[in-house]
Amino acid sequence: MADALKLFGTREEVAPARRLRAGRLTADLVSGNLRGIAFAGVEVLRAVSYVVRDRDWGTYDPPIRDLHVEEGGNRFRVRYRAEVEAPDGARLAYEATIEGEADGRLSFAVEARPDRPFETNRCGFCVLHPIEGVAGTPLRVEHTDGRVEEARFPDRIEPWQPFQDIRALTHDPALGLSATCRMEGDAFEMEDQRAWSDASYKTYVRPLAKPWPYRMEAGVADRQSVTLRIEGAEGFAGAESRDEAGPVRLRLGAPLPRPMPRFGPAVAPEEAEAVLDRPERLADLAPAFLLFHLDPLAGHGSGALEAFARIAALAPQAERVLELVLPGRDDPQAELADVARMVEASGLRPQALVVSPDADRRSTPPGSAWPACPPLDAVYRAARAAFPGVTLGGGMVSYFTELNRKRVPLEGLDFVTHATNPIVHAADDLSVMQTLEAIPFITRSTEGFVDAKPYRLGPTTIGMRQNPYGSRTMPNPDGRRVPMAHDDPRARGQFGAAFLVGYAARLAGSAVEAWAGASLAGPHGLFLDGGGVAPAYHVARGLAAVGGAERLELRSGRRGTVDGFAARRADGRREVWLANLTPETQDAVLEGIAPGATLSLLDEAAFDAAAGGAMPPERPVEEPLRLPPYAVARLVLAQAL
Repeated sequence: MADALKLFGTREEVAPARRLRAGRLTADLVSGNLRGIAFAGVEVLRAVSYVVRDRDWGTYDPPIRDLHVEEGGNRFRVRYRAEVEAPDGARLAYEATIEGEADGRLSFAVEARPDRPFETNRCGFCVLHPIEGVAGTPLRVEHTDGRVEEARFPDRIEPWQPFQDIRALTHDPALGLSATCRMEGDAFEMEDQRAWSDASYKTYVRPLAKPWPYRMEAGVADRQSVTLRIEGAEGFAGAESRDEAGPVRLRLGAPLPRPMPRFGPAVAPEEAEAVLDRPERLADLAPAFLLFHLDPLAGHGSGALEAFARIAALAPQAERVLELVLPGRDDPQAELADVARMVEASGLRPQALVVSPDADRRSTPPGSAWPACPPLDAVYRAARAAFPGVTLGGGMVSYFTELNRKRVPLEGLDFVTHATNPIVHAADDLSVMQTLEAIPFITRSTEGFVDAKPYRLGPTTIGMRQNPYGSRTMPNPDGRRVPMAHDDPRARGQFGAAFLVGYAARLAGSAVEAWAGASLAGPHGLFLDGGGVAPAYHVARGLAAVGGAERLELRSGRRGTVDGFAARRADGRREVWLANLTPETQDAVLEGIAPGATLSLLDEAAFDAAAGGAMPPERPVEEPLRLPPYAVARLVLAQAL
């Protein structure tokens, strides 16, 4: 039996999925909601979920009660009850009914009723359309007033809601198949959820321009429903063969125009002592840069900078990058001059500076007032004056969402940066791995408005280091799968290593020249309490070693199952990293492997030995390559002829 602690860093049980089937219509029932809604093997909707969110946009996870599932060959029916309790003791009880028919009809209806005024930011349905194969394709939008709009799903990521006042959406999931999703109970609107690295377009209830949080009245029923109707189902032959049987086939290709990004970790002041206690680990990692985070509003000052200087001395080859959250309470010139004096006294000597005002860490959704913020042109001029000769970066220390909504002036910058986080909206294993699909859309959208400025990315840790959408990140003392949690235990398991490989894979072809894909210590860190290292440490070490190297094309027949990256090392040999992104064992075949290739397999069986800092020993490659759940493999191939 698999060791959940080694795979996920937690023993929390994974929510079970039950496959519902009505003829060729299928859906997975997970925690009372629907995932992977498909017809004849074609994904039609990624999810239909009924969600209740608190004032910080945290999502309640109520137990499902009185679950009844009826299934026949041509239909299924599900009924259940659930109840959430707010911090003030108010309770919201709801009853749900889900029905599916073989002709492609699906309905999901909920009636909710609070026992007293219930505070929420959102209560109701969210419908997710997939992105791969859908972005840029035609979409028919029926509005609440009956008007019909012929449009398209956005290709570049939209900063604001592309469609509002929605009653129904119609798209073609495949040639010959049309799907209409109708939403009742309130006005719905769509946001381009790729902005948060979700792999979906999300259509949700209650426009954000209305006040939030809001209160649902005691005893008043709230009724909502989502219905899906598929046209062309009778004559639809089904999905084309996708080679789903047999091993995942991968193929090495020609060199890509852009090299592997330089790789380095982030360091926060509260993590500094843990890093200083293990200088040999930092030396072994050999990062291309160190991203030192300084936030004066969090009490970071001269002590933090002195610790950073000591860490930098342990890695003299690493570029020293200071990420500064500017308080914005005083004149930027005065604030930056104060920081520069502290930095000079500490001996840190940063080679690059990222500066972003504190106000820009907060989200500004539709209908909200932009917070007071110093003019960014003035901030960048003041940074140049306070730190002469230093490479200057701007953008957001928060996420792409904020950068896309507030595009920074580029004239005074040497590079642009932003972070990403995969657990803003959902934290189940499948959703987190699916966020990798959105990374190419994020990088391509950023490249579209930064006018060829150098582009740096990160941090991109699973755990959320800050929450622009609420007053805090979510506490997670029990090590569960919690959206917006500061500490996500999966970073410490095989899952975290596979996610890091998958992220690197999705950066292929992008202009990202430097990437902070991890933290050194703490909840997001590569260094574990007790002196060991996380499996992701070995991936990070590999990424650091090939940073700036020639990148080779690597094609996977099933990217969401097994994916990876390849580079040409300084000795001329080719190095390939592969990851199983799923909880099931997968077989993989890398085409064209010549004799003499070697393999190191980082998996559950090697977990304890790898925690000591050594990558598992090399051995000859056998085909097919068997990858246990969330395993990572490093292959070293002979020089290409």
